[in-house]
Amino acid sequence: MNAGIPFALSMGALAFVLGVIWGGPFVEILRRLKIGKQILAVLGAEHQKKRGTPTMGGIMIVVPVVLITLGLNVVNLLRPDQSLTGASIMLPVFVLIGFALLGAIDDWEGIARSKGRPIGEGISARAKMGGQIVLALITATVISVYNGGFQFANEIPIPLLNIRIGVSPLIFIPLVAFIIVSMSNAVNFTDGLDGLSGIITASAFAAYGIIAYLQGQIFLVQLCFILVGACFAFLWYNAHPAQLFMGDTGSLALGATLATVAVMTGQWLLLPIIAIVPLAEMISVVLQITYFRMTKGQRLFKMSPLHHHFELVGWSQTQIVQRFWLVGLLAAMIGVALVLL
Repeated sequence: MNAGIPFALSMGALAFVLGVIWGGPFVEILRRLKIGKQILAVLGAEHQKKRGTPTMGGIMIVVPVVLITLGLNVVNLLRPDQSLTGASIMLPVFVLIGFALLGAIDDWEGIARSKGRPIGEGISARAKMGGQIVLALITATVISVYNGGFQFANEIPIPLLNIRIGVSPLIFIPLVAFIIVSMSNAVNFTDGLDGLSGIITASAFAAYGIIAYLQGQIFLVQLCFILVGACFAFLWYNAHPAQLFMGDTGSLALGATLATVAVMTGQWLLLPIIAIVPLAEMISVVLQITYFRMTKGQRLFKMSPLHHHFELVGWSQTQIVQRFWLVGLLAAMIGVALVLL
C-alpha cells in the first residue's frame, strides 16, 4: 500500500504537466472559435471586462483525468493488480464525464443563444436539474447494487464513533443522489472568481485522497491526486487575471465527482466540513432566495453567491479567493483529522 502514494502523486504530476503543455494551444483554439464567456448584466464593471474570455475550460481538467485513469485500467486488464486500480474506479470516471457533458451543453447553449436570449443564459434550470438527477440516481444505484464493489454501500458510517448504520437501498439511493446533485450545484455556485473553484476543489480532493489512502483504497487515491494535478494545471491559466474559465463543464463535473468520492470513502458526513466553502456558497443562494420571497423584495446579502457579497463589501477578487482558500484548506485539514481520531 505504501507504494501507492508515490505512484498516485506521480500520476497527479503527470496530469499537471500534460494540462500545462496543451493548455496554451487549447486556450488559443477556444479564442479563435470565439467560445467566450457571456457575463450577466447584473455583475459589476470588473466582471464585464472578462466578457469574451474563453470558457468550457473544464475540458482541460476532464480529458487528462479520463485518459490517465483509463490508461491505468488498460494496464490492469493486461496484468491484474488491485494495488494499481480497481473496477469501481470507473464509476467516478462515468460521473466526471456525464456531468461534464451536461455542463458543456449548458455552456454551449449560453454562448449560442446569447444573441436571442438574456446574456449568459444556457439551458433551463429545470432541464439542467433533471439531467443532474438522472445521472446521480444512476450513480447511487450502481453503488447500492454492485455487490462487493464498494465498501460502504447501503451504509451510513458515523465519524468519530466508528460505527456503520445499515440502511435500505430505498433510503440510500435517493440520499446519495441528493448529495451528488447538491455538491454539483455547490461547486457551480463557487465558480465565479478567478481561481476560486479550482483551488477549493483541489484541496477537497487532496483531503479525500488522504482519507482513501488511510482506508487502503489505492485506486481512489490515484483518482483524487490525478484530479488535484489536473485542477492545478487549469489554475495555471485560470489564475487572476484569468485566460480561461472553467464553465459548467468543469464545475458540475468536479462537484458531482467530489461527492461520489466522498460516498465511496464512506466519509460523506464530513463533506460539509471538507467542502465548507462550496456549501456556504450554496446556502447563501438558498437563504437569499428564501429571504427575498418571504420579505417581498428585501435581500439578506448584498448579492449571492457569497463571494459576490464580499465583492460588494469591498474585498478584492484576490483577497476573496485567498481567504476562501485558507478557510477551505483549514476545513480540509480538520476533516482528515476527524477521520484519524
